[in-house]
Amino acid sequence: MNMTTADQPKTPESEPRHEKVAGKEPDRHAHRDPHTHTMTDFRKRFWISLILTLPILVLSPMLQKLVGLREAIRFSGDLYVLFGFSSAVFWYGGWPFLKGLFKELQTRQPGMMTLVAVAIATAYLYSSAVVFGLTGTMFFWELATLVDIMLLGHWIEMKSVMGASKALEELAKLMPSDAHKLMPDGSVKDVPLGELAVNDKVLIKPGEKIPADGVIANGESSVNEAMLTGESTPVTKKTGGKVIGGSINGEGSLTIEVKGTGKDSFLSQVIDLVKQAQESKSKTQNLADTAARWLTLMALGGGAITILVWLSIMGKDFAFAIERAVTVMVIACPHALGLAVPLVVAVSTALAAKNGLLIRNRVSFEGARKLQAVIFDKTGTLTEGRFGVTDTLVLSKDIDEDTLRQYAASVDANSEHPIAKAIAASSERKSPVENFKSIMGKGVEGRVEGREIKVVSPGFLREQKIELADKRIESLQAQGKTTVFVLVDGKLKGAIALADLVRTEAKQAIDALKALDIRCMMLTGDNKATAKWVSDQVGLDEYFAEVLPQDKAAKVKEIQSRGVRVAMTGDGVNDAPALAQADLGIAIGAGSDVAVETADVILVRSNPLDVVAIMQLSRATYRKMIQNLVWATGYNVFAIPLAAGALYAWGVLLTPALGAVLMSASTVIVAINARWLRIKR
Repeated sequence: MNMTTADQPKTPESEPRHEKVAGKEPDRHAHRDPHTHTMTDFRKRFWISLILTLPILVLSPMLQKLVGLREAIRFSGDLYVLFGFSSAVFWYGGWPFLKGLFKELQTRQPGMMTLVAVAIATAYLYSSAVVFGLTGTMFFWELATLVDIMLLGHWIEMKSVMGASKALEELAKLMPSDAHKLMPDGSVKDVPLGELAVNDKVLIKPGEKIPADGVIANGESSVNEAMLTGESTPVTKKTGGKVIGGSINGEGSLTIEVKGTGKDSFLSQVIDLVKQAQESKSKTQNLADTAARWLTLMALGGGAITILVWLSIMGKDFAFAIERAVTVMVIACPHALGLAVPLVVAVSTALAAKNGLLIRNRVSFEGARKLQAVIFDKTGTLTEGRFGVTDTLVLSKDIDEDTLRQYAASVDANSEHPIAKAIAASSERKSPVENFKSIMGKGVEGRVEGREIKVVSPGFLREQKIELADKRIESLQAQGKTTVFVLVDGKLKGAIALADLVRTEAKQAIDALKALDIRCMMLTGDNKATAKWVSDQVGLDEYFAEVLPQDKAAKVKEIQSRGVRVAMTGDGVNDAPALAQADLGIAIGAGSDVAVETADVILVRSNPLDVVAIMQLSRATYRKMIQNLVWATGYNVFAIPLAAGALYAWGVLLTPALGAVLMSASTVIVAINARWLRIKR
């Protein structure tokens, strides 16, 4: 594969790319809050602010009265000490929010930081004025606990988001630190990966990680590619086979010729694709951003209205009105709303990559939940793209099926023809062959166990005027299968039918898609008989045969004209226009570079069941996004009037600190809900 991202089409929804530097991931909060501090910084500020909060709680007059120790704890100048500790928490712990306020005002996009900054600044300035002579109530302990809870909420949020990108970090760790380079004089030298170049030869010992993409020049082994492709079974590799950097060599030693290093390697391109998908703008995110912006304006306006109502209409003092306004702004912070969609995007993309599903276009991927039909290319997608024996017919009572296949496989083992290779592979029992000869254009012959064996075409039988009376042969030929005949000592003993083998997972995939109410179709250039046979094997709803390569895209468009949203799955160069035309283009990863570059989703494992996984993940991702949006917006809409004091007459009154606790709880719920996203297998 050569998934060069430089040539990828840009969509209107795409966001500026962030380059990967020294293996570090770009800040996942960049699209929401460019001035966000690091997780370590929030953690440090939280613990220091929490320690400073302890004396604030002890010195707060309201809490002293509550525990009945007002006179015992008071001392001369205690309010100034309280002011000092509170100032430290406000400026140190609250700095990320104060800084965020100015950034958001500069961009004219007031958001969560604006709300928090206004809330803590209002509480701090009002309480400071009380310390220095203004009549009123101090909110220093509410201010301190609010800052603590907000820092804790950000810390938890950033930890959750970073956890969603673990798949990329794990991929980056796959590469070894150095390689055993074979020098021109035959010696082996350990060199850093950065010194490897294309066409260098590298030795990989048993159990070692493969340092670069390449082709095996010498050796045979099994290679574990599970972390890269999701394929759990080790893959046997021989001379001439391709290997992927980061996969793990098995029991044999390999010498490979390097073909891809650094940014050109498969692993680097996978990381780049996943990173681009995680950073891309989701359509659902647009809804979340709009809701967050309006919620911010509602909160600021609601805070102002709350002050006016409690002062002018309800007749409460300024301290009470300020406390209500602060609580409204705190509890209305769109913290959970801002996290609702981005975290689901990050989790779903990382989860897809871990399962060998590479998302290149998030908008098309999210639209997969609305798909009504999937069109499969036949060769290499539903089928394996190679000949295999499907039927063996015994036409004489004096021979059994195993012996017939043994004779044919023994003779064909000496031929390089694709049909002969398929027959040779159909039997493990083979005997030595004498006097092997090729019958020009008609088959092969040889002596096996003292008997003359011929494996020939129907044309040879016609030439020799050998009649075919068995109707089963007509049935096989009607299915479009290639049929050859086995003669033993000049007499017709049996027939072997071959076809492009249907993948074992194909029928399971079709059944699973039908269970999701998705119609399954097939496009192929093969004749109608062959197409019908494959369709019957896997249970397709519809198939289109004898479709020329240049007409595949037109056929997809024709199906779309019925009002059907379709996905196209293919692996060849001639599939690329159809992949581009479809509502969702899915490339089988083992296919051509052109198909991969045109697709919206790439299936690394070339497994039709992964088409089902894409549909299920798209639906599950959308459900999680909607669940999070409903929870976040519903919570805020319900909580704002409560924070304003709508239930004050019934004795329900939220303090700013309790409002912050509830707001942080909604954030944690949204984060946990996103992390529950799974692909059902």
